Amino acid sequence: MSEQKFVEISKSFFIDPDYKTAFSELGLTSIDAVFSFNAAKNLAKDNLAGFRSRLQFEINSPASPPSTTVFLKRYDKPPILTQLGNWLSARCRMSCGFFDFEPANKLTIAGINNPKIISYGEQWGTFFEKKSFIITEKIPDAESLERKLPDCFNAPDTVENLKLRRNFIVQLAGFVKKFHETNYRHRDLYLSHIFYADSGNFYLIDLARAFKPIVWRRRFRIKDIAQVYYSAPARYFSNTDRLRFYFGYTGQNKLTRKDKVFIRKVINKAKRMARHDRKHGRAIPFES
Repeated sequence: MSEQKFVEISKSFFIDPDYKTAFSELGLTSIDAVFSFNAAKNLAKDNLAGFRSRLQFEINSPASPPSTTVFLKRYDKPPILTQLGNWLSARCRMSCGFFDFEPANKLTIAGINNPKIISYGEQWGTFFEKKSFIITEKIPDAESLERKLPDCFNAPDTVENLKLRRNFIVQLAGFVKKFHETNYRHRDLYLSHIFYADSGNFYLIDLARAFKPIVWRRRFRIKDIAQVYYSAPARYFSNTDRLRFYFGYTGQNKLTRKDKVFIRKVINKAKRMARHDRKHGRAIPFES
């Protein structure tokens, strides 16, 4: 897949050229304008860090339909320790906004679907980041797997529906496998961050923590798979389904000793996550 093109319309403010007119109509033509913009729905959450903000708004679309929903992530004076942690993961100096942009752009080129980037920008002080942002387009006709699974999962257990469920699980496993083959690790790979579109395509969202580890690559692979395992509700995914996912992920049809060790580590990781969430009164999806 070809790399997406952007143009710089003001200092360190980059935009997909198809959206220049729509952004100009809203006055979004500079980084300062983006950070003073408030004509949008605030998507603040209790656990959102104070230096971060998330907004949702509509812009005129360069194609049909006439309007497009977009999401704006802003990072205003991120803590120095947060920046240093990002630089260590990326192995270079990089703004928080660009830390969102870089994996998304690389994964798009590798054929891993994720929200289309509309615009991004950054502003630096003498050495550390002052502010940065990224704007992405809402994935059309798609929902996270946490919110909605294909209809066959809620339908009666007919031969046809069971076949559809199994095919879906294998396709999901193939998508995760393809993602890991890029050597990226998500670090937040819950079903809430995997979207499924009416077209039958999977998408990854929230790539701000995605990176390519030099060491502990297997450890982060276990973490990603444990997060998928953990967030898959027991009412929809049996132990047989989870094994089917693993076979689809590895491309195998039987378990070796090495596979059994890997699976044990995944389950143990999920159990540790469950103990933590149980202390905070949160539901445990894979046990529910």
